[in-house]
Amino acid sequence: MEIVMRVLAVEDHIRVASAIKRGLEAEGFAVDVAADGEEGLCLAHQTFYDAIILDILLPKMNGYKVCAALRREGNWTPILMLSAKAGEWDEAEALDTGADGFLAKPFSFVVLIAQVRALIRRGAHPRPGLLRTGDLTIDPAAHRCRRGDEDIALSPREFALLEFLMSRAGKVVSKSEILDRVWDFDFEGDENIVEVYVRYLRRKIDLPFGRQSLETVRGSGYRLAEDGG
Repeated sequence: MEIVMRVLAVEDHIRVASAIKRGLEAEGFAVDVAADGEEGLCLAHQTFYDAIILDILLPKMNGYKVCAALRREGNWTPILMLSAKAGEWDEAEALDTGADGFLAKPFSFVVLIAQVRALIRRGAHPRPGLLRTGDLTIDPAAHRCRRGDEDIALSPREFALLEFLMSRAGKVVSKSEILDRVWDFDFEGDENIVEVYVRYLRRKIDLPFGRQSLETVRGSGYRLAEDGG
């Protein structure tokens, strides 16, 4: 028997919510819809969902608060956050709050479906409160990076890249893996953009401290030393 994936869409605009519901159901998903944040949180408590589509600007309780509440409770259902504003600050706040993906309105429904499928494939994995390799630490919830006692300022993309590398410390990760996890479906350009951001990271987490923790494994990808370099 085929397993049906269940999705919760929390969206207060009736036409958008109806379009999401019709489109996902046409792709074989079972869809519940909530019109405000409190209703969405209640449904998430009552039912197991494979993914949640969560608008930011919601009545009663905004999407950031809903997402943060679920994560505090240990609910790691993949969340795709929607926003009517396309800007890096909204995206950064969504990801820092605990969302797994971000999509600005108006969006391509093809991309929405692809995002949902990608999040479901990854599954609901708990995120540790703090990642550490040697004296290099990051706090995903606070969006804070430190080398020893010194704070390191990172852009949202740099932070996401470092978080992924630290979660796989000691292992080689390929450019394609990095693009899939850090750039996701927002990216349609040259995969060498990964090299650019690796250089940015080295200039911030290694060079000022005389370290070489982030290495290039020629022909394979990149590896962050388990001991922090």
